[in-house]
Amino acid sequence: MSDLFASAGLDRDAPRPLADLLRPTALAEVVGQEHLTGEGGALTRLIRGRNLGSLILWGPPGTGKTTVARLLAGETDLHFEQISAIFSGVAELRKVFEAARARRAAGRGTLLFVDEIHRFNRAQLDAFLPVVEDGTVTLVGATTENPSFELNAALLSRARVLVFRALDEAAIAKLLDRAEAVTGRTLPLDAEARSVLVRMADGDGRAALTLAEEVWRSAGPGETLDAALLQELIQRRAPVYDKAQEGHYNLISALHKTIRGSDPDAALYYLCRMLDAGEDRLFIARRLVRMAVEDIGLADPQALAVANAAKEAFDFLGSPEGELALAQAAVYLATAPKSNAVYTAYKAATRAAKEHGSLPPPRTILNAPTKLMRRLGYGEGYRYDHDEPDAFSGQDYWPERLGRQQFYAPTDRGFERRIAERLDWWEEARKSRGRDGV
Repeated sequence: MSDLFASAGLDRDAPRPLADLLRPTALAEVVGQEHLTGEGGALTRLIRGRNLGSLILWGPPGTGKTTVARLLAGETDLHFEQISAIFSGVAELRKVFEAARARRAAGRGTLLFVDEIHRFNRAQLDAFLPVVEDGTVTLVGATTENPSFELNAALLSRARVLVFRALDEAAIAKLLDRAEAVTGRTLPLDAEARSVLVRMADGDGRAALTLAEEVWRSAGPGETLDAALLQELIQRRAPVYDKAQEGHYNLISALHKTIRGSDPDAALYYLCRMLDAGEDRLFIARRLVRMAVEDIGLADPQALAVANAAKEAFDFLGSPEGELALAQAAVYLATAPKSNAVYTAYKAATRAAKEHGSLPPPRTILNAPTKLMRRLGYGEGYRYDHDEPDAFSGQDYWPERLGRQQFYAPTDRGFERRIAERLDWWEEARKSRGRDGV
């Protein structure tokens, strides 16, 4: 029945979302992806060569992946077949593949567009391998997740990954201009509100057009919305951030590196990005503790106490008051002197412990609770450091087969300067007493 209506052209009069109404009909109309669709872009070259090959389109929502897949089919005269990994299973895939084989036998190829391809499991993804390998279909998959993590290596080896970028403000503004031209209506926004609307889209073209529709629906006759009224009428769209996927790891990595790089303002920015997106506050607190011991260490031993206190304060206060404690800890860690000397020493000592196996400590420092152990020399010659001058004996504590090692090399930053001075004193004292352990 719906096909009869479509053939009669009645579907053209049905209401259509603005994003669908403005869907590009040529690659040149796609905004924000000039590195792919512009003159000399990767897609332009593929089409020009008439040899498309299978592709994985990776990028944020609303950047044109589905539109580009449709346009590629038209440009290469391939039959366009679209499925979604959310609704499709192996049985449906088999039907699609059989139809593609019949179409190929009749002399026409098939461009199979798979939306949300990362949602297929590994076994389902394996089903694509033979039909991609023999050319039954030209696969174009779209994903918002990192293909390296979400797709089979075998499938990735047979497809080229093209990266779609979040739309910048200029691209979003161009979309809004096009929406006004197509609808014949001007957005009832002052200059500041228009800029706010562009930022609210968060790089998502589809979201920008949806927000524009909301503006037209919300504004009264002759009314022009300012920024404050716009934000009151249209609730701000949630940030693009999946706590279980790549956005989660990208932002915690950014927070960690800005603290390591001693930039408190950037650290606060990424912290607030994560808080705003609903990240688990205790996950952030745990990572702040990790930063304190990995990147600051003994250059400022108080950093660990501050990070732990922030975790306890958030536990005690809850949200939103406790989030200020996390912010305070982030600023403290970012401005603290940095040292990874303990972190490096720990890794080196762990490596030595694994490589050298169960070497016995020198008998000198072993307890001798039995007569047999005393006869074997356990504890013989041990010197109690508190009875020595300066409470330092300088005796050798290392396994004989390993010899003295140095794992911990303190820096000249913060409190570690004092530690370095103390270690230098110990070394001189050890040598002067003839017990350097070498």
